[in-house]
Amino acid sequence: MRAPETVRALGARAQVALAVLAGALGALGQAPLNIWPATFLSLALVYGLGRAAPGWRRAGLLGWAAGTGYYMLALFWIVEPFFIDAPRHGWMAPFALVFLAIGLGSFWAGALAVTRALGGRAAPFIAAFMLIEAARTYLLTGFPWAQIGHGLIDTGLLYWASWSGSLGLTALVLAGAAGLWMLMAGRWRTGAPLAALPLVLWAAAIPLTPEAGANADAATIRLVQPNAPQDEKWDPEKAVGFFRRQLDYTAAAPQEKAPDLIVWPETAIPWVLERAGPALDAISEAAGEAPVVLGLQRFEGRRYFNSLIRLDQGGEVTALYDKHHLVPFGEYMPFGNFLANFGIYGLASNEGNGYSAGPGPQVIELGKLGLALPLICYEGVFPQDVGAYDKRPDLLLLITNDAWFGNILGPYQHLAQARLRSAEQGLPMIRVANTGVSAMIDANGQVTAHLPLGEAGLIDTALPPALPPTPYARTGDAPIVGFAAFLLLLSLLYHRRRGTGV
Repeated sequence: MRAPETVRALGARAQVALAVLAGALGALGQAPLNIWPATFLSLALVYGLGRAAPGWRRAGLLGWAAGTGYYMLALFWIVEPFFIDAPRHGWMAPFALVFLAIGLGSFWAGALAVTRALGGRAAPFIAAFMLIEAARTYLLTGFPWAQIGHGLIDTGLLYWASWSGSLGLTALVLAGAAGLWMLMAGRWRTGAPLAALPLVLWAAAIPLTPEAGANADAATIRLVQPNAPQDEKWDPEKAVGFFRRQLDYTAAAPQEKAPDLIVWPETAIPWVLERAGPALDAISEAAGEAPVVLGLQRFEGRRYFNSLIRLDQGGEVTALYDKHHLVPFGEYMPFGNFLANFGIYGLASNEGNGYSAGPGPQVIELGKLGLALPLICYEGVFPQDVGAYDKRPDLLLLITNDAWFGNILGPYQHLAQARLRSAEQGLPMIRVANTGVSAMIDANGQVTAHLPLGEAGLIDTALPPALPPTPYARTGDAPIVGFAAFLLLLSLLYHRRRGTGV
């Protein structure tokens, strides 16, 4: 019995259970496991379940089940912040995970329902899932974490992100998955080309991938990783110790060449900028002639900002960037400022309850290193933020505090997305994380040096060169989203002309 007949022979409940398991299987392709064949097999099963459904409503239900299973496993790290203060917040963790997974699963429900409504063919399957991944990136504040295409970041197919971004990688997974299901159904004529497409493009990427290694005269960057656990980071008795640890790493002898830049992580010091004069003087003294980039908080009136500064000799702040893409419910409360108009001030960022957003993306000058595009934590997962610059930078500079994400999934997935951003733009990235993984990433998205998760330390490493602007850097997501929309439109017209045959 072939795969389609086997799926159709299952009862409704068994199909739902299979959908949940199939979705969870797909999450194994995400970092740190990177089992990319599991993602192809997962989406093949999801596609097959949708084709076998008696109608679009059943397909939507199966898509919802599969999406929920996928996000329950892929985003399991979301429970970690609630256990920083477990007695107060731990009870909320399972609700946050379940509700988030169910909510994101509704995107899969819509995509599979559309696929089945248009005859269950491969074209609407590919187009619909591409469009829901685009929607996750841009709708409301966006949440593009754990995209289907992220399962290919640790493969040679990462090269194609320089042409079509993460949505292009998603399209390759979907095409390969649809082809795999067709092969299981005995439809070799149409299934074999689709299934072979990712392998062909993988082979083609090998000679096309440009050289991105550092030159002999490349600048040396010192990455400083203090490894301050989140439950200890702001403890008055320990915070000064973490600060001194970073000072010691900053003043340490060069591993090879004297660093041209020293980088500390997000919120690296416990003092706000306006009260950090002595601390900044100490940092400048420890750094000698090298400038230091570090994260800290600052305030204007009642407003607080999550910021990054460049610190030069004498403790002078010569560049300032305020994070503009904030985490809803984590760094600010949606509609908080609106509610303040009615006397509800407890959620309002303009009253100092949460961070205020900065004015937007900007580049900062780093002397001989050129222009850098600063990113703080969450901003590194949004391709539209990384590509939003008036003048192309020479490098990407991301500081983060991944201690919130635990030690299992979150930090590695965040690192993988940083690699994707570099490959998309053709730019190297300096990435410094409080607890790790701090890394130097070249313009092809490959890690050239790193500090492991959960370890304190420093590393001096060469800055790889930038590549010429990639096609994706010039266009962003517009062409690939337009392609998906056009493909869906063609599928609709074809369906109306040919009927609903599967």
